[in-house]
Amino acid sequence: CREENLPEGQPSLQQSTNQACMVEDILDENLLQSALDLRLGRRFIFQQDNDPKHTAKISKEWLQDNSVNVLEWPSQSPDLNPIEHLWRDLKMAVHQHFPSNLMELERCCKEEWAKLAKDRCAKLVASYSTRLKAGIAAKGASTKY
Repeated sequence: CREENLPEGQPSLQQSTNQACMVEDILDENLLQSALDLRLGRRFIFQQDNDPKHTAKISKEWLQDNSVNVLEWPSQSPDLNPIEHLWRDLKMAVHQHFPSNLMELERCCKEEWAKLAKDRCAKLVASYSTRLKAGIAAKGASTKY
């Protein structure tokens, strides 16, 4: 994301734009390469929630420009994304270390991420369609997930 794309003015707008630019950089550096590494080609649907940085114009344009299919996600839906469960697991594991500075936090995050059980990831992915069906049945209200 280039500086000239960043609007001047309100700090909250500036912060939102910076976050959107960061998302664009993450997508640029990771999404398509991950799809190649996983041998998905273009046969994948990208899922994200409706966080403002994900729905920012710059993020939407990047996805469109790169022909990425995005799963439509209701704005008031419960968080059914499997990664949210992993973030919770990671947060709990890192919290037990009580990191006192940024370097310790980064080290703990990397160590604990590497320790996350692969079968936990597989189970979350396998349960995805069940969780989506529950969300649809609940019409976007809370589910047991």
